[in-house]
Amino acid sequence: MTAQQRRALRIRPDIAAPVPRTAMVMAAGLGKRMRPLTATRPKPLVEVAGKALLDHVLDRLRAAGIERVVVNVHYLADSLEAHLHARVKDLDVAISDERDQLLETGGGLVRARPLIDCDPFIAVNSDNFWVDGPTDALKLLASQWDSEKMDCLLLLVPLARAGNHSGVGDFHMDSAGRLRRRASGRVAPFVFTGIQMVAQRLLDGAPEGPFSTNILWDKAIEEGRCFGTVHQGLWFDVGTPGAIRATEEALERE
Repeated sequence: MTAQQRRALRIRPDIAAPVPRTAMVMAAGLGKRMRPLTATRPKPLVEVAGKALLDHVLDRLRAAGIERVVVNVHYLADSLEAHLHARVKDLDVAISDERDQLLETGGGLVRARPLIDCDPFIAVNSDNFWVDGPTDALKLLASQWDSEKMDCLLLLVPLARAGNHSGVGDFHMDSAGRLRRRASGRVAPFVFTGIQMVAQRLLDGAPEGPFSTNILWDKAIEEGRCFGTVHQGLWFDVGTPGAIRATEEALERE
């Protein structure tokens, strides 16, 4: 781990920062890159290592102490709702319904906001697959959160450790953990994992209708209020059918 990454972690084991009680799980996408597996099921219900991606996420949330999840639905929404009702017995589940219009990541957060009953809250993409390192990833976010400085805190993974990822990175991070975007045509050292901690104020003044969370991040970056911290465990981009087997093989080697 580089000195920059160690500074960005800044873990304080003497402070037991509570994980927010509520998480938003983004599950409304069309899963186009995962076709043909998503022809008859939503991407969050595609299985990796014998379990649906959504269930992996829910298990991680529950293990970290999350009590309530808000799940947005659009594509094959009935299947997702049925799965949640049958599977989830120990989490309070609320559905944010986007059947009428797919709102993308930012619009999905805005639509779900009335159902999110804490500030800050966790937001997680349902197609994430991660394995905790020495510190639980969600507890790591909570330990790093500083409400006075931050509107959002993104969990990042070094580009060299981003399993199955074929991109060129998303962010640069300074010694204080503040983020800036990768410049066009350049490589950045960190990849966003799809896991973040978010202040409710990040959504103030957000656009109406469908839009990307990138719009919210760009505003926070401009104001110096978008931060990152480095995931200490494994993380995999499971976006295509081929990535499923590659992820399973990597897990078998561990």
